[in-house]
Amino acid sequence: MQAWWESLTEVLRVLYCIAIPSSLILLLQLILTTIGGHSDGGMEFSDTSGIDGIDSIDGIDLDGDGIPDISVEDLPSDGGNPADFGTFRLLTLQTIVTFLAVFGWVSIICISSGMPVFMGIWLGIIFGTIMMAVVAKIVQMSSKLAENGILNLKNAIGETATVYVPIPPKNSGNGKITMQLQGRFCELEAVTESQKMIETGKQVLVTDVLGDVLVVEES
Repeated sequence: MQAWWESLTEVLRVLYCIAIPSSLILLLQLILTTIGGHSDGGMEFSDTSGIDGIDSIDGIDLDGDGIPDISVEDLPSDGGNPADFGTFRLLTLQTIVTFLAVFGWVSIICISSGMPVFMGIWLGIIFGTIMMAVVAKIVQMSSKLAENGILNLKNAIGETATVYVPIPPKNSGNGKITMQLQGRFCELEAVTESQKMIETGKQVLVTDVLGDVLVVEES
């Protein structure tokens, strides 16, 4: 092993020092993704159930009146929401590690086969950049799939629903409604500002969202 290492040129030694560690990191990322180590058993991007003061993903209630005072849209984007990952991001840990691994091994193969050092390194950069962009696109597509799978109650505004559990009048209590939302059948809590109770079976129109509760009126 020592004789092999000493037989290498300085350029190849540097390339091996780049290719081997980055490949190990890439393999570790793949294993963690395969076994679900990235998300299973931990806090999801949208998991706020254990944080005091946050009633739901749609708002933060500061004064305890049941009405969100701060909406998610008012908060700065910090990458903690899957929607933040919907854009194309070329420079991430995954893409950089991919570039280093592909660049290292392609350059090693080219130079070891007798290709001039400059040409081998140049081809390594080209193939590394291509794979970097491919991984970035895959991450973008998977992030969009995850984003689309999250139920956004604001999409219910303007839609009709059917009352499942009677809704008390004047925001005096919660009832339940059923509706189709984002391609799935949902049972959701609802309140109404109307003067009379809305009975089971009535058709209602969703007019607003308060935290994780929909505001409806009889249609």
